[in-house]
Amino acid sequence: MTRDAFETALAQALDTERGAERTGALLYAGLDGFRLVNEDHGLAHGDKVLAAATRQLRDVCGARVPMCRMAGDEFALWLNADTATCELLASRAAEALAGGVALDGQRYGAGVSVGVALFPVHGSSSQLIHRAAAAMRAVKRAGGGSHALFDPRFEIEQREELRIAQDLRQAIERRELDLVYQPKVEASSLQVTAVEALLRWRHPTLGMVSPARFIPIAEKHGLIEPIGNWVLAAALKQAAAWRKAGLRMRVAINVSGYQMRQDDFARRLEAGLRSHRLQPNRFTCEITESVAMEDTQVTRRAFARLGKIGVHVSIDDFGTGHSSLATLRRLPAQELKIDRAFIVDMVDDADARTIVEAVLTMARTLGLRVVAEGVETPAQRDALVRLGCDELQGYLFAKPMSARAIALWAMDAPTALAQSFRPSLFKETIITGSAPTEIMKR
Repeated sequence: MTRDAFETALAQALDTERGAERTGALLYAGLDGFRLVNEDHGLAHGDKVLAAATRQLRDVCGARVPMCRMAGDEFALWLNADTATCELLASRAAEALAGGVALDGQRYGAGVSVGVALFPVHGSSSQLIHRAAAAMRAVKRAGGGSHALFDPRFEIEQREELRIAQDLRQAIERRELDLVYQPKVEASSLQVTAVEALLRWRHPTLGMVSPARFIPIAEKHGLIEPIGNWVLAAALKQAAAWRKAGLRMRVAINVSGYQMRQDDFARRLEAGLRSHRLQPNRFTCEITESVAMEDTQVTRRAFARLGKIGVHVSIDDFGTGHSSLATLRRLPAQELKIDRAFIVDMVDDADARTIVEAVLTMARTLGLRVVAEGVETPAQRDALVRLGCDELQGYLFAKPMSARAIALWAMDAPTALAQSFRPSLFKETIITGSAPTEIMKR
């Protein structure tokens, strides 16, 4: 059914329901992670996946339910039923497509997010579509794979998102973006060996806006490329300045999945390293576990490009996803970074400690270094040192600070207030074939 035909059918259905004083609901479903399907398999196969999604939604909601593809990977359905039944069907739709759309024995995408707007409570015709879509996007912001009933706050959040997106477009030229750096310390000696560059946005009226808030918006609205380019350029420039000043620290940046999969990202990274005369193996790209484990052709090509350049690759937020050992072995990674959620609980929670121990065991098997982030107490530090963790990062050692503060902290601050920086502890990675080995620079 075309969109025009659907909206005509919806208007007629609402007239009937209004006259009979009956209720109904508009379901708005958006596939999660579908962009990767098109990137990895092509548009023709993507169309087959969309057709399969249509069939599976109809299987749940009924063959005669008015339904149309609204835009891209989004669908609208009208249900002539009471509220409880409509919510049940929305829940079943999310469950049916959990883990992706089924086609020829495989799953594509990552699930579906469903928004529900009720008639007559939430308006009629175009209002229902708009509000069900707002509910669907709220589900996506929360992680996807579920359903939600429309709430007025969703529209407020959506307007706020658009405002942030508009302001973010001008943030670079207005010089509102900044990088701060958090040190990483060698576990056995507590000497600083690296720093992680962390992005900050000082909004003129909202104050400090968290990257967790604006990065997803940047990705959704096509702004991640200029922001990612700015972060890369700023971090490379700062790494070169530190090197000139005698600070031989590894510098790490966070690379989004969208940014990493861009065809020219590796080329720009390589050109920047060459321009600043930086050794690739002293620069780290931190990539989240969820992105690393996608195991799509596009992602594999992106990792291959990074491996060819020779940069240090770290798998961030490790332990929060569903890692495949086979996939992990194929990646040109040298490091795993344990998510802070397990570090926070590891002293008092046996399960969290078991996960940390398992990550360390797996890392040793694969020849990978392990960094623990979110270290905040001496007890956590001591436990991680006993377990053989390689590097530690967290507020126990230092909060994120400006580049100037890092330099002062390293060179001019009193010994009592600073960890020592010793070049002899810097580890340089050499990649031979697919197996990384570490050698100590003395």
